[in-house]
Amino acid sequence: MPCNPCIGGSAKGQLVCEIDALGGEMGKAADATFLQSRILNRGKGPAVHSLRVQSDRMKYHSYMKQVLEREPLLDVKQGEVTEVCVEDGKITGIKTRLGAFYGAKAVIITTGTYLNGEIHIGELSYACGPDNVAPAIPLTDSLKALGLDIRRFKTGTPARVHKRSIDFSVMEEQCGDDEIIPFSFDNELPLENKVKCYVTYTNAETHKVILDNLHRSPLYSGRIHGVGPRYCPSIEDKIVRFSDKERHQLFVEPMGLDTDEYYLQGMSTSLPEDVQIKFLRTIK
Repeated sequence: MPCNPCIGGSAKGQLVCEIDALGGEMGKAADATFLQSRILNRGKGPAVHSLRVQSDRMKYHSYMKQVLEREPLLDVKQGEVTEVCVEDGKITGIKTRLGAFYGAKAVIITTGTYLNGEIHIGELSYACGPDNVAPAIPLTDSLKALGLDIRRFKTGTPARVHKRSIDFSVMEEQCGDDEIIPFSFDNELPLENKVKCYVTYTNAETHKVILDNLHRSPLYSGRIHGVGPRYCPSIEDKIVRFSDKERHQLFVEPMGLDTDEYYLQGMSTSLPEDVQIKFLRTIK
């Protein structure tokens, strides 16, 4: 869970159930570690009803890690893969940064957002993966050397905010469902909502701060480019594209039971830190 600590949602919730039907672990992990469960779009027809849970980010990670470690037919090795090895047009295995070689007839590379990852915050750019984890740069070079095309996708994420800096009384409460529907068909765990989420909105002052500093956003200064539709559109993108809207909805969501960090869903941005602090202080 490198970004928003949730599972499911519109369109995605159905995929989690399909994974579960095929014997996958995602739905089970979601049921075991969620903080709040809700069916989205209840005001619309059943075709667009979608299950979404707010998960405990670290507990989800620990749960899945333990599932892998306890699987008797799976050997788990930890290390940075730097090269996919090929001889005579066939995969022979992989090498790690420490020089270890693991033979294989097939290799599945699940890099997430780490492959040659790069962070952009205003005028600042540096090679990095999520949570300051090292990006997989040598692996990128290895794939290029094998003749594979490498494309860069852009995603965005908001700043996290501390619980004690939030005035919950001025926001709309968003409670979980009374009757909780599990993701997994096999679920036998007791299902309980443990937290509340909240809704708030941007306003004219927020939009002015962002528009006044638009030239400092790498997407608008020309330093990076977005191609086609993207998930997690930045708040600056939403304000520019939907200039007739007076406000945009934001969801204030806890990251876990053992942390005071809250996630601001809908506030993804690449603007500099000083601008982020300024516009966050305009929002109730």
